[in-house]
Amino acid sequence: MPFQFNYDSGYGPQDGNRQVLNIQPVVPISLNADWNVISRTIMPVIWQDDIAGPSGSQFGFGDITQSFFFSPSKPTESGIIWGLGPVFLIPTGTNDLFGSERWGAGPTVVLLKQEGPWTYGALANHIWSFAGDNGRPDISNTFLQPFVSYTTPDAWTISLNTEST
Repeated sequence: MPFQFNYDSGYGPQDGNRQVLNIQPVVPISLNADWNVISRTIMPVIWQDDIAGPSGSQFGFGDITQSFFFSPSKPTESGIIWGLGPVFLIPTGTNDLFGSERWGAGPTVVLLKQEGPWTYGALANHIWSFAGDNGRPDISNTFLQPFVSYTTPDAWTISLNTEST
C-alpha cells in the first residue's frame, strides 16, 4: 500500500502551507485467466494553515479518487503492462477547503515496464464533474504522473514521481 506525502508552501497573501498524505491502496483482482481489474484508491489526509488568506488551520479528508484498470494478466511480448478503465471523483471532503462537493468521472490509463529492479511508466486520467453542488465550479481536470522506481536487493523502493494537473 503506497503512501505519498506532499508539502506545499507559499499559498496566498498569508504565505500559507499545506501537507497532504495520500493513502493509496492498490488491489489486483483476477477476473479470469486472461484479465485482471486493478483498484487504485487515493484517500487524501490534509493539514493546512492559512491557504485562503487568514483562514486558520484545518485538518481532515479530501475527495477520494477511485480508479479501476482493466488489464491483461500477462505483459505484452515487449514487456509492457497496461490498463485502462474509469476513474471516479467522490466528494468526501470534510471541509469546504478540502473538497469540490462535486461528483466526477472520466477515463484513466496506466502504462509501465519492469526491467530488473527498475519500474517506469506513466499514469493519466481526466475527470469531468457531472453532479453535486451547482454552486461550486465545474471540474475538467487532467492528471499526468510519470514515474520511475528502483527496488534494492533488500526490497526497499526508491521512487520519483512528477505530477501535473
